[in-house]
Parts: sequence; structure tokens; C-alpha cells
Amino acid sequence: MTAALELRGLSVRRGARTILSDISFSVAPGELLGIVGPNGAGKTTLLRAALGLQALSAGEVRLGGRPLPSIGERERAAMAGYLPQERRVAWNMPARDIAALGAAALAPRRSLAIAEACLAELEVGALARRGVFDMSGGERARVLLARLLATHAQLLVADEPAAGLDPEAQLLILERLRRRADDGAAVIVTSHDLTLAARACDRLAVLQDGRLRALAPPREALSPRVLAEVFALDGALIESTAGLTLAAGRAAERGAG
Repeated sequence: MTAALELRGLSVRRGARTILSDISFSVAPGELLGIVGPNGAGKTTLLRAALGLQALSAGEVRLGGRPLPSIGERERAAMAGYLPQERRVAWNMPARDIAALGAAALAPRRSLAIAEACLAELEVGALARRGVFDMSGGERARVLLARLLATHAQLLVADEPAAGLDPEAQLLILERLRRRADDGAAVIVTSHDLTLAARACDRLAVLQDGRLRALAPPREALSPRVLAEVFALDGALIESTAGLTLAAGRAAERGAG
């Protein structure tokens, strides 16, 4: 099976500073990959570099088995959808018009129908005609995710899609992205919530200082050693009635007393 996305020796430098160093991995159709790591680890830069939005210092990106530079912008947009971490919207457009931008290549009536279906899937269908400035931050986040889902791209990339939301909304968003992966799309998300990422994702890529420290199923990727060395946490992932749960405290606190 051809990988939806493949990174080969990807490196990014800004001046004398190395942001990413020799990152290699692939994401298959049907897989939900989580990218985790401390602040400044390079997660957002990695997403942008993988989509051609950040210049590489070295390495290669292949999208659907093809070198990324060989794919025109229009075709690239049809192959990969991107939800950036920034949730700012410039105009007070109705939710359905915002979501319809994800399917802008289609006829207007069709794109609006897809937008309304995606809003309903995210449980904000009743807000379809409401301006996004008149919504809560959580509602706006769902509208922007609906725009991503409306692309129906085979690669969906979301940067911190659940950040700052209440637990119910976080679970809803990850469940909907999980559903897209189960339907055959390749999905990549970044997250600071290790428990949420471990429950939703097939594999986790752990970044630290621009390097890939682990790439494995959640239990292996977030081993006690990785938790201690990357996140300064003393603990482990354990199985609970709700699924995998991180049971950990700060390493210094565990060692005190």
C-alpha cells in the first residue's frame, strides 16, 4: 500500500538554529498518527514542512507516493487538508460558508451541502447560518474542523485541534478524526494531552528538540523512559475503564520526600 505521506530525512534550519533534524516516517491510509512533545519540540514546523508550507534544509516529502514539489498547488490542496493551530477568522461569515471553503472546488450548492453535513457531524448543525464572531471559542473550533472534514482529502492534518476545549468537545473532535481514519483517510494530529493522544491514535511520534525520539504504538512510544527523558514525568500509561490513562507526576515531585 502506498503511504499517504512519507518523510525522508526531513530537516529544517532557521539561520544557525536547527528546528528539525533528520525526521523520517510514513503515514498509511487508515492510520491516525499523533505527534506529541514539549513546547518548542518542532511539532507545528513538522506539519508545515510536510505540507510544503515550510522550506526544507534537507530531505524529501512524498505525498501519495509522489515527490511533493512535483504536485501542483490545486492538486495538493485536493490531496491534503490542513487545520492550523491558529483559530482566527477574519470575517464574520456564517458557519456553513466557512465550512464550505473546504470544498470550494465543487459547485456552490454541493459545497454547502457538504459543509452542512460536516457541521451536523460535529454537532453544530444548528449554527450553520450564524456568524462565527457570534460563537464561543469551542463552537468556532468545531466550525473550522468542519472545514477540514469538508475537503474529504485522503490526508487530513490538524494542529492541536482539541486545545483549549472542554473534555466533551475534545473527545468529540478526536472521535470524528478517528472515524475519518477508520473510513480510509490518513490523519495526523498534534496534541499536548498525552492521555487523549494515546486513546485516539494508532501510533505516536514523540519529538524532542527537533528530533524523533520514539515512533510506535502509544504504550511503547510513551514508555516510562520516554516520559521521564522527554516530558520530565515519572509514571506510565495504564489501562482503565475509559481506556489508556497517563498516571504520572513530575519526576522531581515523585522523587521528593
